[in-house]
Amino acid sequence: MKTFAMVFAAGILLSAAAAAASERVSDLDYMKAARCKGIAASLGSDTAALDAFLKEQSRSRVSYVIERGEEEMSRGKRDGARADLKARTGAELSGPCSAYMGQAKTMAATPSPNS
Repeated sequence: MKTFAMVFAAGILLSAAAAAASERVSDLDYMKAARCKGIAASLGSDTAALDAFLKEQSRSRVSYVIERGEEEMSRGKRDGARADLKARTGAELSGPCSAYMGQAKTMAATPSPNS
């Protein structure tokens, strides 16, 4: 019985660690979210959710990934401002970008272990 309790406790700890690790997105997703912020800013959309998401995710990034994210944000702003790309960037904002906006709301509701 004691062995079962130890195995059960270890399983709970491992699942909690896996859940905490899953909150961090990949570097590619971080850069995509930064592009989404640029698009949202250029189209006049609210960027609060993306700001929160990027702020939370930047805490665990190396500097070159953050710099690349800033480049993607600038590229998103340029693309969003181009008249010939407005339809495409609008669709990108309401499609793939909405996933990052939703994650920001979910993560904002979950207390950070660093808080």
